[in-house]
Amino acid sequence: MAAYRLPTIRSLLRQPLANPRSCQRRWARVLDVRCLATHNPDARVLAKYKQQLESKAKEKGLKDVSELKEAYREKIDELRKQAAVPPTPPPSPSPSSSSSSSASHPQQQSPPKSPWPSPPPPPTPQTNPAASKPPPGVKTLNSFLDLDKISTLPNKEVQTLWRLRHALNPQSLHFDIPAATFTTLLTTAKRHPSFVLPLPREVPAESEVSHTPATHQAAELHYLQFTHPHPDTTTLLFTTLAEFKLRGEFASPHTTITFHSELTESHGLVLGQGIVLENKGVSVDEARWLVMCMQKFYVVDKEGQARGELLEMFTRGDGGFRVERLLEEAEKIV
Repeated sequence: MAAYRLPTIRSLLRQPLANPRSCQRRWARVLDVRCLATHNPDARVLAKYKQQLESKAKEKGLKDVSELKEAYREKIDELRKQAAVPPTPPPSPSPSSSSSSSASHPQQQSPPKSPWPSPPPPPTPQTNPAASKPPPGVKTLNSFLDLDKISTLPNKEVQTLWRLRHALNPQSLHFDIPAATFTTLLTTAKRHPSFVLPLPREVPAESEVSHTPATHQAAELHYLQFTHPHPDTTTLLFTTLAEFKLRGEFASPHTTITFHSELTESHGLVLGQGIVLENKGVSVDEARWLVMCMQKFYVVDKEGQARGELLEMFTRGDGGFRVERLLEEAEKIV
């Protein structure tokens, strides 16, 4: 069937179109436009409301509608003015006139519009919530206690909650220090980010006279380092000096202490917590002694000027730094 219809359509397309005038039929009706345009609208209104107007004229004591119209002429004129169509605004000046006026007043010329879209306005400065988030692996105080809930509690209750939060972990260190003390410690830590501390130990001593085991006092040096991964978080790492000399920055710490300063302004407290790793050769009590010794060196009073000098010498790599002097100052702390 497709083969039959296709030639038929092509033959129809080749045939010339008939004259449109010969096949046009006139169905339009002729109207008297002049009559429609010249009819008086007032006459149509009077004819429509003739009976009402005549009865109104009789009520007013007038002869006919014409006298009624004369009586209300002022009111009719006023209503016509209110119903009148507002005049059309004057046409806008042509480009030639605007160019001539701008040429006569060059100071009023507006700058040409650029075909490119205007750049977006600069963003208003806003605090970025992502900037306050700690880096991976760093815990803030909100990871241990709900800050919104403890912000209204007194200091004693906050300290009790902090101890209870870490009481079940035997390898945990937890403490709190005044905000003023931590401020001094933090200032010193930024000036002296690393230092060494002696840890007193008793080592066995050989005795040829007696077969009973004998010990003598010794000291093991430990390397400490401060880091500041978050505005409200300061981390203190402890490792043995031998481990640090062997592995450098890849040395594994045996104790990690974190100071949380979120409650500095509201409570005047800084909460600290740490973990002592097992099988690293350092007990929890020994790690606690290292933290206490660190505080004595970094929060220097009038009697600890010598400890402050040792910090300065170690930081600048002074050859006058002596381990013997370090041991003497550490013995004064015990």
